Amino acid sequence: MHTTPDSLEMQLGKMLRERALKLAVAESCTGGLLADRITDVPGSSDYFVGGFTAYAYEAKVALLGVSWDTLKAYGAVSRETVLEMARGARKALDADIAISVSGIAGPGGGLPDKPVGTTWIGLCAREGETAFLHHFKGKRREIKGLASTAALEHLKEYLETRQT
Repeated sequence: MHTTPDSLEMQLGKMLRERALKLAVAESCTGGLLADRITDVPGSSDYFVGGFTAYAYEAKVALLGVSWDTLKAYGAVSRETVLEMARGARKALDADIAISVSGIAGPGGGLPDKPVGTTWIGLCAREGETAFLHHFKGKRREIKGLASTAALEHLKEYLETRQT
């Protein structure tokens, strides 16, 4: 990824900096790509607190406080799990906003009700929380890239609609 003055990462950085908001991330299927893209922006330490790459169930529970009951009932790729991931990252890093991503990047691991490309993105802020379901197509690297872009786009949409 290459950041340009009009890149999504730069736009988000400007918005977060102007609002003096702190951002945290919790990633699973993107494996750190989301944090990497955010930190490609010079000065991102002004608004990016940090993140977690919690790939295994055990990491989601230990690092982010995701409930074993949630994981057993809904699986890692679910609305419930990404919301718990985002809540946990926001709390652990005392951030204003946290975004989380969990999905099936493939080529294996898909199920009839959750095929490869199924991805949930969570967003948790003081004002509330929401989650978004996506079904991406492509190879593993493409799905990871699409998921990280979608997470950044959802964050941008949230910031554009947020007052102050």
